[in-house]
Amino acid sequence: MSTETREVKPGPRPGTVQDAKGAVLPVPPGWVLLAPGDPGLTRRVKLAGPVWTMSEKKGRKVFSLGLYAPSDRIERIRAELAAERDTPAYARKMEAARARREVAQGAYVEDFRGAVRAFLGFAPVHAALAEGLAAAIAAHATPVGSGTVARTQRIPIERRAEAATIAWMRHATTGYDDMKIARVKGKRREVRRELAERSRALLGRYRRGEAIAPESCLLRKGLGRKSAPADDDLL
Repeated sequence: MSTETREVKPGPRPGTVQDAKGAVLPVPPGWVLLAPGDPGLTRRVKLAGPVWTMSEKKGRKVFSLGLYAPSDRIERIRAELAAERDTPAYARKMEAARARREVAQGAYVEDFRGAVRAFLGFAPVHAALAEGLAAAIAAHATPVGSGTVARTQRIPIERRAEAATIAWMRHATTGYDDMKIARVKGKRREVRRELAERSRALLGRYRRGEAIAPESCLLRKGLGRKSAPADDDLL
């Protein structure tokens, strides 16, 4: 059996996988599954020879389950990598990389906050509220690994800011989290579209500079709540 590099998914029985065409294949003798979690090790194992990269689709998302490769190759590279990491030079390299990531993350948070503020586009009378909202939405949406739309690179930052704002408002101002939504295909998306339109209409009042009493301001009440759960839907 060929051990050429391929994309696979879990098979119907232990010790088997399915290829892209649905064919059931046995895992090659001596091959084991290297679970995800150590990108450096995974990258080097891939570069060292053929692997079977395994993933599984659940709903609209694809989850990595790791990769199959010869166990002796994995253990050899693991030992080499451990020795390399146990050096002062490696520690300095990691510290420098961490510092660069922190700078880049800080810059992105600022850029994203500005994009949210631009999307809000509130009249000057509501400028302070816009600043508070932009800060809260950016703080919620931008952490690395948060899984929110703000972390995607597939769409421009302006659209990310819009989507993150609408998602934040859905949780903070609409009662969405307590809704009982029928388990009918497409129903949840339909509800979210309706709530998105309601949120846009609410934003329109602030963009027009309408007078809104603090005690009846849903946005201020939303700011007073705990952070909304992660939500990576675009709208």
